[in-house]
Amino acid sequence: MRIMAIDYGDRRIGLAVSDALGLLCGEAWTLEEWDMERASRRISAEARARGAERLVLGLPKNMDGSEGPRAEKSRAFQALLEKDSGLPVILWDERRSSVEAHAILRANGKKEKKHRKTVDAVAASLILEGYLGSL
Repeated sequence: MRIMAIDYGDRRIGLAVSDALGLLCGEAWTLEEWDMERASRRISAEARARGAERLVLGLPKNMDGSEGPRAEKSRAFQALLEKDSGLPVILWDERRSSVEAHAILRANGKKEKKHRKTVDAVAASLILEGYLGSL
């Protein structure tokens, strides 16, 4: 079963899709979209094109586990994605995914300015790997 993970942001959205067996991250990329409704339609089309059967959306929580305005926005986006894609959308705690993504890129010699787009794709792959590891 292919699963697509989403790191939803205001400017860029990181996407990662698993291999056909749902074991590993097979592909990761970013999508630039500022409008939530257009983003939902575009992600739904990407999910269909890649044969995803489930979506995993990062839920940004505060370090104490509480939810703030970003989490509310993700919950609203979840509802849009479910409507547009017809797929189940699982919310996944994404605390520190962006921090870890930056650390991974720095450890591999990537300069901060050059990896701004890449970090969202890496964060989505971390969300996907976390979810796949829980299955």
